[in-house]
Amino acid sequence: MGSWRRAEAAVVPPALRLQLGLTAVLAALTVLALGVLYAGDSEPGPVDARIGTAAYDVGSPWRHVALALDFLGEPAGATALVVTLMAGCLLLRRPRAAALVAAGAAAAVVAATLLKSLVGRTIHGGGNLSYPSGHTAFATALALAVALTATGRLGLGRTAGTALMLGAALTAGAAMGWAQVALGAHYPTDALGGWCTALAVVPAAAWLVDRTADRMTDRAAGPMADRRTDGTTERPDGRTAGRRADPSTDRRADRMAGRTAGPPAGTGRREVR
Repeated sequence: MGSWRRAEAAVVPPALRLQLGLTAVLAALTVLALGVLYAGDSEPGPVDARIGTAAYDVGSPWRHVALALDFLGEPAGATALVVTLMAGCLLLRRPRAAALVAAGAAAAVVAATLLKSLVGRTIHGGGNLSYPSGHTAFATALALAVALTATGRLGLGRTAGTALMLGAALTAGAAMGWAQVALGAHYPTDALGGWCTALAVVPAAAWLVDRTADRMTDRAAGPMADRRTDGTTERPDGRTAGRRADPSTDRRADRMAGRTAGPPAGTGRREVR
């Protein structure tokens, strides 16, 4: 029963574990490949030049939209957004989801910041590190956290859950990535790198949240947490141990056995001839 409860409350639904793991591996490989390709670069690549021509220097009202999206990735806007989402998760009685919102966003931003220093790609001068986009990573991480929570709450299957997860990540990542390119803060490949960064680190953050929550639950519950109502207990490996001893049941069984076994040998009545 204990393991069943843990699986039900997990932020990573069992149906999505394989897909989420494969997505994280592919995303990490993409981040690595792009980082090696653009390491120490300060100019747009061929793909950046083609896409950027259509996205740079947008006019009103789209520039205002881009500025609004960009604000959500700045410290003040990001903090307000994270707090709002965490409060919503807590109101829905999903503390693990609230923890994932915070952990996923933090992991994405930290990973993007570290990668910027390692890759060293710049835009508009040597002091503006650009790869990967931290704004895009942050927005994608929040979308993934919300999508995972919705998948578990709605009880979606593998296909629907995967579609929701990737759709939410793509929508949020594309919107924030477009804003960063339109404002000239990043190259398109920077936005792609930020999107993949979130896809790589959020599954790890979700796994860590589940493991930590499970350990805290086990410690708080104690050794009696997994005792079943039918008298069996669940071992840590998921198997069930035998039924617990009941002295009254044993005494009743002994009395019934004595009634049906008949009198002991040598004590029966003698036959009268």
